[in-house]
Amino acid sequence: MSALHRLAATIEARRGADPESSWTAKLLDKGPEKCAEKFGEEAVEAIIEAVKGDRSALVGEAADVLYHLLVMLAARDLGLADIEAELERREGRSGIAEKAARGKPAG
Repeated sequence: MSALHRLAATIEARRGADPESSWTAKLLDKGPEKCAEKFGEEAVEAIIEAVKGDRSALVGEAADVLYHLLVMLAARDLGLADIEAELERREGRSGIAEKAARGKPAG
């Protein structure tokens, strides 16, 4: 089991835990909107580090992004398996073809 799968399992295990003892439970208790907001904040921080070029800081922010993505998904009763299934569905297709199939412009 990868670290990402273990993290997803930990997030799921913290669902319903005491929000005073678990940051994950606290986020989930605040609802999907707050979880999405935190994910957005972490994504912006990762973007800033990517532009600055500090590899170590980017790694840390990227880890925060993945954590908050998984929490946001959990808040909507989705998990890593749902995302893996979608990635497998897309596997072998070009990004341009995938975007066209969804009616989105490439770029």
